[in-house]
Amino acid sequence: MPPEAFDALAALGAYVRDPDHAAAPAGVEARRLKIYAELVFNNVESLLAGTFPVMRATLGDGVWLALVRDFLREHDARTPVFTELPRELMRYLDARADAGRDDPPWLRELAHYEWVELALQISDETPAGIAHDPQGDLRTGVPLLSPLAWPLAYDWPVQRIAPGAIPDTPESTLLLVHRRDDGSVGFHTLSPLAFHLLHRLPESNVSGESLLRSLAHDVGAPDVDAFIEAGLALLETYRRDGIVLGARIAS
Repeated sequence: MPPEAFDALAALGAYVRDPDHAAAPAGVEARRLKIYAELVFNNVESLLAGTFPVMRATLGDGVWLALVRDFLREHDARTPVFTELPRELMRYLDARADAGRDDPPWLRELAHYEWVELALQISDETPAGIAHDPQGDLRTGVPLLSPLAWPLAYDWPVQRIAPGAIPDTPESTLLLVHRRDDGSVGFHTLSPLAFHLLHRLPESNVSGESLLRSLAHDVGAPDVDAFIEAGLALLETYRRDGIVLGARIAS
């Protein structure tokens, strides 16, 4: 590309990202530039609003639109893929936090909570490609968590944040997010024990009984055998729901 063409594209890109401050590129009608800049902003805002509807509503129009404008002006995206734009906004929110910007303390976690639904809907992961026995013994075998089931921990009650319901203080929140066979995404609150059990499954290479015995020791369960039986019953429930695939088959 000739240097002058590169310079013209760079000038156009800078103007589109920040039309209020960047110099307009030479040789292009001002009316056309304005229309193009508005189209880019509106398309980006619409895509992000579709992924983060609660964030948009909770922040309010003015703050939300200013955030999208800041994102366009300040963030160097790592990918041109449209479906990755919500992930890019999350990276931008991380950078704002590192820079000490005055965002609500719950904003990044709310963004992640809303993004998870999109991430699971478009995930290419499939249980069919993982070696497992759907009917395998979860006591003696190694229980296998579905790649489409994510146990998540937040410092804020993200599932309750909404306009008029903004928390004043952090509140530990444990959730399971799971893509069902029909493609829909479900959110479930987890107890601390259920969270720790599911959180350990992806890295575990021991039997369900051994894993539960270790967990019982860690939490100081007074009746280890009863704890193990209750844990196995929970794993069976998760298997029925497709959250646990069955027992791992060694590759």
